[in-house]
Amino acid sequence: MSGGIDSSVAAMLLLEQGYELVGCTFRTFDSIKESCLAKEKGCCSVESIMEAKHLAEQLGFEHHILDYRETFRQSVIANFVDEYRHGRTPNPCVLCNSHIKWGKLMEAADEYGCDYIATGHYARIAEHNGRFCLRRAADSRKDQTYFLWMLTDENLRRTIFPLGNLTKQQVREIALQHGFEKLSKKTESQEICFVPNNDYRTFLASEGVETSAGDYVDASGKIIGRHAGYTNYTIGQRKGLGVALGTPAFVTKIDAARNIVTLGAHDDLLTNTVRISGDFFRGDSSQSVFAQIRYRSQPSEARYSDGLLTFSEPVWAVTPGQSAVIYQDDILVGGGIIIDN
Repeated sequence: MSGGIDSSVAAMLLLEQGYELVGCTFRTFDSIKESCLAKEKGCCSVESIMEAKHLAEQLGFEHHILDYRETFRQSVIANFVDEYRHGRTPNPCVLCNSHIKWGKLMEAADEYGCDYIATGHYARIAEHNGRFCLRRAADSRKDQTYFLWMLTDENLRRTIFPLGNLTKQQVREIALQHGFEKLSKKTESQEICFVPNNDYRTFLASEGVETSAGDYVDASGKIIGRHAGYTNYTIGQRKGLGVALGTPAFVTKIDAARNIVTLGAHDDLLTNTVRISGDFFRGDSSQSVFAQIRYRSQPSEARYSDGLLTFSEPVWAVTPGQSAVIYQDDILVGGGIIIDN
């Protein structure tokens, strides 16, 4: 429970279905410079933790605050910092879901004698080829399976997603019907929970990652300007480059070892292939798949073989460190971390 509307409504629905609940809220990171409650995002402040605890009290079930700060720092934050240090762009939510929200939560479920865990994610569970797997949410605009691709068959056998068949508007209406008017009006934040003010550059500097100015080069290696340090950029970035070339320029490559950022045209970022690591695939290799290379991108038709996705049409701005998630119909059948194209 984060104190937000989704996990709160999930709890309301489970109570109505007759489940006995134990509420858990994670303390993963102490945000000192801002109020997470004011920004209406959970997971990082005492305020949001106490909101979750208060809701559990109102609904009449026990609640526990679990201190996972050290585990979170050693896994999620350490990976986030290391990826940027090596010129990649990580997605910390994917790792948090695997290591914390399911890895540590499964341990807590066993400790409290719970058969299942439930969250407010917009996702569904299905059986596919004899395994439990993720299925896209009914509300395609809210589907969060992209962030959950690392979950295992074992995880999913003990998971319930009460919101999987609902739209966001329906969730708001449920909160209102239960008398939680303030909760029903909560807005959402897309920010990273442990990065104050969504300023990842300042956060990296606080973690000891500071890079000096270096060269912009074109595809041929010719120096065409100076950049402010490679950690300030991501693949596909156009704004904030601080260089005028007469034509629109985009970041096409980041060489962390040499502190070099390559700029090019929009079409220089088009590719038909994406290579992934740490991957799994449980689909039908004789059939085409649809792969999603970032959360907000549209899935594109492709073929998968031995860590390589080959797309029918070019995809744009493939970003090392992000996840490539693979679907057949609305079933999640694979995923991996993007290495390159």
